[in-house]
Amino acid sequence: MSAVTMSTGQHGGEISSGHLLVPGELDLSHNVILYLDDITVSFDGFRALNKLSLAIDAGELRCIIGPNGAGKTTMMDVITGKTRPDSGKAFFGQTIDLTRMTEPQIAHVGIGRKFQKPTIFEHHTVFENLELAMKTDKRVRRALFARLSDDERDRISMTLKRIRLDDEAERVAGLLSHGQKQWLEIGMLLMQEPKLLLLDEPVAGMTDDETERTAELFVSLAGSHSLVVVEHDMAFVEALGGRVTVLHEGSVLAEGDLATVQADPRVIEVYLGR
Repeated sequence: MSAVTMSTGQHGGEISSGHLLVPGELDLSHNVILYLDDITVSFDGFRALNKLSLAIDAGELRCIIGPNGAGKTTMMDVITGKTRPDSGKAFFGQTIDLTRMTEPQIAHVGIGRKFQKPTIFEHHTVFENLELAMKTDKRVRRALFARLSDDERDRISMTLKRIRLDDEAERVAGLLSHGQKQWLEIGMLLMQEPKLLLLDEPVAGMTDDETERTAELFVSLAGSHSLVVVEHDMAFVEALGGRVTVLHEGSVLAEGDLATVQADPRVIEVYLGR
């Protein structure tokens, strides 16, 4: 893979690798949307990631599990530009070198991240939250004078139905249940039209019914989006049904379907058996 050079500008810059690559353009000719190769990250002598290598296919739903301190959060920090690796490569598609980009630039090319605690506009309605999150021209003149087009309203309506909040569109977001707030934030991410979604313990604190609905939502998103889900809830991981990667001490310990990794003696020793 060739390195990608950045020329930053007022609106996040442009990416080039011998030719102009407009931010948002993504080369999936090899069907791999995310490629990590020998990523190492150290903090004060502690190796949070130790030559981590991982590949996520376009449209894949991948679960990442592992004990506390396995490197799951640091991995997502590297992917989103929050943490720079000491060594190794991180590519989005075939040409976009994530290690040379800022956090806003990475978000702009199509990587969305959801943290465990939902971040929404509590005093705005559900509809307004999705409108504010919409990927569009956010410059002052546009924000002050524009009206939603029919296409934009349709996008919001479709997202409301997808996250099962169409009956709550005019409700103030702060009055939603915990699970509904999580769905709203996922909807806000979807309004940004991401190609890859990183989801950190999305069902923590949810009821059983909310957890089941979230699994159905994620399965419905796979294919049109790629999803990387970091989770401790094994019942939820099983419901998602995708490939599972087990991290331990900053490296991949095992990969496969959930039944395969659960039966791996190394996994039982370091994680499931604890």
